[in-house]
Amino acid sequence: MADALSLVAVGVTDIKSFVRIDERVGTAGQPTEAQLRDVAADGYAAVVNLGLLDPRYCLPDEAGLVASLGMSYRHIPVKFDAPAVEDFAAFAATMDKWAGKKTFVHCAANYRASAFTALYGELRLGWTRARADEHASNVWTPDETWRAFIARCRAEVLGR
Repeated sequence: MADALSLVAVGVTDIKSFVRIDERVGTAGQPTEAQLRDVAADGYAAVVNLGLLDPRYCLPDEAGLVASLGMSYRHIPVKFDAPAVEDFAAFAATMDKWAGKKTFVHCAANYRASAFTALYGELRLGWTRARADEHASNVWTPDETWRAFIARCRAEVLGR
């Protein structure tokens, strides 16, 4: 049994830029179909996709695959060059709704997902701004568009 669990963990951690935030939330870049099966096998009950439905990197029917694996699915298409506070508000509402579910959050490269989960960490998980910034910067360095987006979310949603 331990060997099977180890194999599952390797499959999940094999996903591009995978980060296990805690026992309930993990983030990553775009998983393959096999990796989504690993996500389900690792006990995740829900998937949030923040990427666009771009055939260059997305799966042909991720929503259908996720449903067939018994997980809940929410797609919030976030334009990389124009993230909106409304996108984050929809994400926060989804994460709140699924607070009791182990949730896998992804986008194309874990840039959007890391920024959104960092903000959610500040909003609901008791994270300091420093911890949130560190989380996002462990995956990438947000550019000016994303720094401005993060600042807007902090002002308008987090009230900071």
